[in-house]
Amino acid sequence: MANSIPLKSLHSFIAVAETGSMVLAAEQLNISHSAISQAIKSLESQLNTQLFTRIGRRVELNSTGKRYYLRVQPALNEIIAASFEISASQLCAHLTLNMVNSMALHWWIPRVAELQAYAPELDVRLSNLVGEFNLEQHGVDVALVHGKQQDWAQYHCEKLADDELILVCSPELIKTLPTDCQTGKELLTRFPAIFAINPRRDNDWHVWCNAHQLAIPKQHKNLTFNISVQATQAAMRQLGVLVTHKQFVKDDIQQGMLVQIGEPVLNPHQQFYFATSHSKREQATILILKKWLKSQFSNQ
Repeated sequence: MANSIPLKSLHSFIAVAETGSMVLAAEQLNISHSAISQAIKSLESQLNTQLFTRIGRRVELNSTGKRYYLRVQPALNEIIAASFEISASQLCAHLTLNMVNSMALHWWIPRVAELQAYAPELDVRLSNLVGEFNLEQHGVDVALVHGKQQDWAQYHCEKLADDELILVCSPELIKTLPTDCQTGKELLTRFPAIFAINPRRDNDWHVWCNAHQLAIPKQHKNLTFNISVQATQAAMRQLGVLVTHKQFVKDDIQQGMLVQIGEPVLNPHQQFYFATSHSKREQATILILKKWLKSQFSNQ
């Protein structure tokens, strides 16, 4: 009977209606294609009417389905919202957020006060695991990913921003040059290049130099580091010039500890993503954190 329609059938109906595909709806809900198909068949059977028109591999709402969608979709959203409001008051506001150490030091810490003002109920604890890992096994609620989306395909993943590479140095270093010599090409002829060598940084100098049609500089003694934070500190100490990720040093530039030389270069090897498990993607505290992170990246 129609009065006993389960919510899971309505979730499936809305997902198919909005994607126009049972395959995409299954991916969105993280269930099998056969489960979606069965849910739609069951719903149509209970309502004793067809809701979709099949066109090849796609499906479209028919006139009855459109009327049903316009009534059901807002109602289901209200049920979800009401449920989250109730459960949010019972949720622990503690979240574990993972990001690489360089980003934690140069991007996260300068923004902690802003987060506290935006969402004083949140208690975010940091972890600094590197590379791909299992969120659940390591007790991580959210990962701020600096990498490739396909490496996190098993999780709910949303893009936050592109990655941009920039050339930086100490403002004291550039003061020693005439204005017309304050270019990346001139700096590389006068000062040594600082390298950060780890799997995530291997392409930085290559990408930046190729974009500017410059030869990749040689590595110098004592100016090659495994950790990005060390390379950044070396640049601040006037030891040379460094290609790094704009997001990592934006606040250092604003504080006058570093200066950017030339225009940024889009990094095709990495981007910034928000990743969490499918089971937690609608958790109230995680939605709050995601909204704040998106606002911070959109302001870059």
